[in-house]
Order: sequence, then C-alpha cells, then structure tokens
Amino acid sequence: MRLDYDVIVVGAGHAGCEAACAAAHLGSATLLITIDMNKVAQMSCNPAVGGIAKGQIVREIDALGGQMGIVTDRSSIQFRMLNRSKGPAMWSPRSQCDRMHFMAEWRKTLEATPNLYMWQDSVTGLTFASDGSVAGVSTALGMRFSARSVVLTTGTFLNGLMHVGRVQQEGGRVCEPAAHGLTEQLVARGFKSDRMKTGTPVRIDGRTIDYTQTTVQEGDERPSKFSFLPHVRSALKQRPCWIVYTNPEVHRVLNASLDESPLYNGQITSIGPRYCPSIETKIVTFADKEAHQLFIEPEGEDTQEMYLNGFSSSLPASVQFEALSHIPALAHAQYYRPGYAIEYDFFDPTQLHHTLETKLVKGLFFAGQINGTTGYEEAAAQGLVAGINAHLARVGEEPFVLQRDEAYIGVLIDDLVTKGVDEPYRMFTSRAEYRILLRQDDADVRLTSRAYQLGLATEERYQLMLSKQSQVAALIAWMKDCSVRPDEINEALAGVGQPPLRQAARLYDLLLRPQFSIAALADVLPAFAEQIDRLETLRRDEILEAVEVRVKYSGYIEREQAVADKLRRLEEVCIDGKFDYESIHQLSTEARQKLSRIRPATIGQASRIPGISPSDVNILLLLLGR
Repeated sequence: MRLDYDVIVVGAGHAGCEAACAAAHLGSATLLITIDMNKVAQMSCNPAVGGIAKGQIVREIDALGGQMGIVTDRSSIQFRMLNRSKGPAMWSPRSQCDRMHFMAEWRKTLEATPNLYMWQDSVTGLTFASDGSVAGVSTALGMRFSARSVVLTTGTFLNGLMHVGRVQQEGGRVCEPAAHGLTEQLVARGFKSDRMKTGTPVRIDGRTIDYTQTTVQEGDERPSKFSFLPHVRSALKQRPCWIVYTNPEVHRVLNASLDESPLYNGQITSIGPRYCPSIETKIVTFADKEAHQLFIEPEGEDTQEMYLNGFSSSLPASVQFEALSHIPALAHAQYYRPGYAIEYDFFDPTQLHHTLETKLVKGLFFAGQINGTTGYEEAAAQGLVAGINAHLARVGEEPFVLQRDEAYIGVLIDDLVTKGVDEPYRMFTSRAEYRILLRQDDADVRLTSRAYQLGLATEERYQLMLSKQSQVAALIAWMKDCSVRPDEINEALAGVGQPPLRQAARLYDLLLRPQFSIAALADVLPAFAEQIDRLETLRRDEILEAVEVRVKYSGYIEREQAVADKLRRLEEVCIDGKFDYESIHQLSTEARQKLSRIRPATIGQASRIPGISPSDVNILLLLLGR
C-alpha cells in the first residue's frame, strides 16, 4: 500500500474530481480521498450542468482538457441553449443529466486515469513540515499519507449541519456524515473561517404527478453539447421537463409557518445564496407576487424521482407537503424526501493566491465551496486550476493563472481572491467585463493552446481546435471574396423588407445585416451552400455558429479586445512584496488596510479591490516609478 504521493486531493465532489484528474494527467502521483467512493461527483442539488454563465465555464473546463463537459455529454437526457433570443455573449448551454449515470461516468473516468489512486476515509487533519509547508493528511482510520501538495475540496462537509424545520442533523449531505477537525486546525494556524448556508428542494415520486396540469418543456430539437470533442455524445433517452406555478394558497400556507423556518426563527444565522433563494425567502422578498415558476425535472433516464427546481426549503416536512398540495399537478403527490438547508464552514478566499494556493501554508490549495462559492461548475473550474497548480508547484514550474479577459474561470478566481465573498458566490455574465470575448462558442480557441502547452490537452484536442480555426478563417475569407449580384439576392431582400441592391455586394457584408443568417443566405445562394457542404460534417454546426458570431459581432469583438489589451498592461505591473502599505501615508486608511490584507500581485488586481480608489492606484504607480 502506497503512503507517499505527489498530490493529495481531499473530497471527490466536482472540484475534487477535476483537481485529481488534472494533477494525475500532468504526471503527479495523486491520491483522491473521499468519505464514500460510491458517490463521487454527486449532484447534491439539481441534476443539471450549465446555465447562464455556468455553461460558459463548463465549455472552458472542456477546452482546458477537464472532464466535466465530457461526463455531462455522456449523461445528458435534455440539452437546451439558453438565451438564443439575445446576443451570443449571453448564449449559455445547459444539460439535464441522469444523476446516477453522471456519477458512474465520473467513477469510470477516475479509475481509467493513470497516476490516480483512491482511498475511502475521512480526513481529520493536515500534517506539516518543519518549515510550515503542508506535508500530508491524517484520517479517521488512523492512516497518514504524505504529499508535497494538498488540495482541499470539502464542499458542504466541514462541520455540516442540516435543517428541516426545528430538526437538526449533522452531515455534509442527507445520510452522509460531516467532517470535523480541519476547520479547527486551520483556524489555529491563522486562517479566517465563517459559515454559509445552502439548500435543496423536495424529491417527488413522478408516478403521483398529474402531468395534464403542467406545461411541457422539451429540449432543443437539434441538441448541441458541451465537449468540443466531436465523438462524445449521449446515448440516453431524452426526456422533457415540466413547468408549474405556486399560487396564493401555497403562499398562505408558507407564510403561516415562517416562525418554524430556521431562516426566520434565528436557528440559521449564516448567509444563503441570494440568486438561488429558498421559497420562504421568495415569498417574503417578493410579497406582492402571487406566483413563482417551478420546474419539475427528471433525475434520470428511467427513474421516477423528480427534482422540484425553485422550491428549495428548510421548513418542516409537513409544511412543505401541505403547501405543495395546493399546486394542482401535485395535489396527490408522494415524496421521497423533503427539502432541507445545510450550514457549513468556508474560508475567506482573499487568503488565496490566484493559483488557489493559500498564502499562509505553502503547498495547500483550496477549491470549491470551501472558498465560499456555490454551483457544480464554479467548483469544477476551481478544482481544475488548483489541480494544475498543485502539480506545477511540486515540479517548480511557472504557475497557471487565467486573466479576466481570457476566461470566465479567470473572472471567478480573481473575484474570489481580490474581493472576497459576503454570500455564496455564483457566476453571472454580468460579472465579466469582457463577455463578448468570453463566449461559449470559442472557449477552445481561447484556451486549448494553453492547455496543450501544459500537457493537459491531448494532441487530438489541439489538432481539432486548429482545424476548426482554419475552417472558420477560410470560410470568412471566402465570404469576403465572394461577390453577390443583385439578381441573386434582391428577391430575398424584398422578402425581409430590405431595399434591393443596385450593384454587387460582398457576401460578408450581407451577413452583417441582422435580417440574414448563414442558413438564410445558403438557401438562396447555391455557391455558398456548396462551400458549406465542404466543411467537416461532424462539426459543421459548430463551425457555422463561430463564423456567424465573428462576422456579425466583429465590430464589438475588436473594440472590446482593444480595451482588454490596454488594461492588460496593468496586470503586467508586479507589486507583490514591493510595498509596506501601512507605511504609505499618502494612501487612505481603508486602502492601507485592504492592500495589507489582500496583498495584490499586480496593479491591475489592486485596482479591483473594493475601496481602492484611482488616486490610490496612481500613488502606487508613482512610487513604483521612483
């Protein structure tokens, strides 16, 4: 039995699985420790991946050689591209998954990864070297494993406490024990910890739902996928979701029992996710609203277990069931389990570098909900970056850091380590100032070259990206050279209410018009249709989408890139370790305190710290010049 490893990952949730795979693929002997090996990558809440901004993150994970996109595609039972009615910066893929299949695919992936070992146990403490750096972990079974790097991805398990009304039960998930010891040990070494809260809805027996009282929500007619690898697809049966609504009678039952809600009777004092509130919070915050939309979502291809998206609650089980009985579709429903809230420990993420290594302990990395985030996708992204850097730190290579104009993952991590959190952090497109550059369609073009240089992206993935880039560029060049005569297009122009051409125009310029799509132009221009037919068949839709976005939004893309390039200069001005901020009396008191606490690596990072004014930044630049 091997006891010495290069990297140890604690926790096999979405962050832990990505971290372990990344470190192992890069060549580090990696040990993944989890309380229950049968629940790796458990979808503790919604059995879905992606959504607004989250879908972009999953595509970035895939482009970097991570596994979440591949596992999701193989487990998908419904795929939808959200926000198609808006611009491409807002398009976000989302997939409903078979929960059990998702876990099984992740288990297969872990067991098929060279250099990756697994151990079922609970980690109770860290061990440290004489210089204070991390040296390994100790477990509840009395094992001691050593490693140069340790990644903590503990999810909701650190001193986890579940609430259903006044009933409290220790645990990281229902029927799974909490983890004790790590928080106390880290706090004793100077780390700042606090508590957060999240929750999950009831699970319903689908056989007892009256679907005639629902609105059916089908997936896309031509479903896309997350992974840029063309051969990765789902073989599972596709299923619909269903929409229902709460009503005044439901709200009456909930309002009458608010004194039994842990959120309102003082039982829970920690902060919950503002953007994914409980049903109790919804009816209090939006008291004038008579109905809230709920989604009945299948947990798998064949199971009857249904997830009620939008009805997260910690009220007593009897209250939850009574309130739901007033929704016509659920009037006679039976339930597998009630919704519950869970409180857990997290650590202030401003105690981290952009690599996700802690500032206080060398070789120790945090990823996922331990950093105050919420969501499978945010966790997986952090796990991937932490796993990469845990390996790079061990071999003494340059760290891997993504900038804000490179990826949503870069925005996520920079927000965490620069601004900290005062509620569970969830990614939104509005958090990214360069969202037209960070589209879901071009994540591979943005990131795969970097992953290939690291050794994480395979040769196959890299060549596929180059091929796509080449085909996109070639088609755009052909469109710029292709001249369209008035007699070829005027009838189509009249059909969309546009004035006729008086002279020939470039096909490229015609596509710039909002009234035309590639498909519409191909329908009336045989030469264009022939050119499209020459594209790679398996990825034709992906290539055409990339071409259309780049042509139609070329002006916005170029303008945003110019702004990003200008501001990137501030990211290259290093100030790490160059100032004793407390001695710079020209800075405001708030600036001195925050700069001393966060210790930004660059001027760019310093400028994004809340409370740091432009004049504070100018003072630092002036002192650097001196």
